[in-house]
This record gives sequence, structure tokens and C-alpha cells, in this order.
Amino acid sequence: MVKSIYTVSPDQLKDHGIRAVFSDLDNTLIAWNNPDGTPELRQWMTSLKVAGIPLIVISNNSKDRVAKATANLDLPFMSRSLKPLSFGINRARVKLGLAKNEVVMVGDQLITDMVAAHEAGVRSILVKPLLNTDKWDTRINRFFERRIWKQLKNKYPQLKWQEDLND
Repeated sequence: MVKSIYTVSPDQLKDHGIRAVFSDLDNTLIAWNNPDGTPELRQWMTSLKVAGIPLIVISNNSKDRVAKATANLDLPFMSRSLKPLSFGINRARVKLGLAKNEVVMVGDQLITDMVAAHEAGVRSILVKPLLNTDKWDTRINRFFERRIWKQLKNKYPQLKWQEDLND
């Protein structure tokens, strides 16, 4: 659990054997209502590129929606990934020829992103959503996530948001 993926450095990823980053799109990389991203995102993307770590968007959205949202970012993507199922993650991983322990899935939702990573057998990083508002369809997931969070906090009182992977 990291507050923002932008604080996770390529060196930290490499120290954990990560050779590729898969990421959800909306409210993880970009605010769902701002497809241009932020300077922090662009700086993080550049640092990954320099380090030779590919970044691939894994999204449940349609090809047209993801293509439009990533056009200014020049990112490869897997659309219609069917999260919480593992199809999108598995397709991307196989396409890169990487082992399960060499990729990490980043996302802001427990029910879709984290479950999909678990189903695919890959590591995951949960991040705080970039915005406190969501699209209408994500609000349903957030309702159920609040209940799950209560159970997790009771079972694991030591859970806390970290600044980066070394925190």
C-alpha cells in the first residue's frame, strides 16, 4: 500500500526483481477526468523508460476509451481486461515473456485491480485514488471496498499507507 505510485522508483522496483509495471488507468495513473496526466506522472514514466522498465496500462475500459486517454502519454495498453479476472494481466505478461514474479500490478481498487493481480499470481501495489470522486460505475465498488477495509483494519491493525517500497 503506497500513497502514490509516483514515489516508487525504478531502483526500488529492480531491487524487488520487477522488470515491468502494469497499471490501472483511471484514478491510478491519471485522474479519471484528466487524461493529460500530471508532471509527476510524466517524470515517473520517464524514469521507468530510462531504467528499461515498461509501463503497460491494464484497463477494463473499451479500446477507444483507453486509446484516447493514453494518446498523450504514448503508453501501450490492454483494454477490456475483465478485472477482477486475470486475462489482461496474463496477456500482457506473456506478450513480454516475463515470469509472474517479474511484474507488478498497480491499482487503486481492491475489488478489481488487487483481486486481478492475486488471480494472476503477480505482485501488486495498492495506491490511493488520485481523486476522491469516481465515475458512476466505480462508486459501486467503493461501497463494497469500505466494508472490506473495515474487516482488513480489524484483522491487520498494522496496515498503513507507505511513502514508497522502502518505507
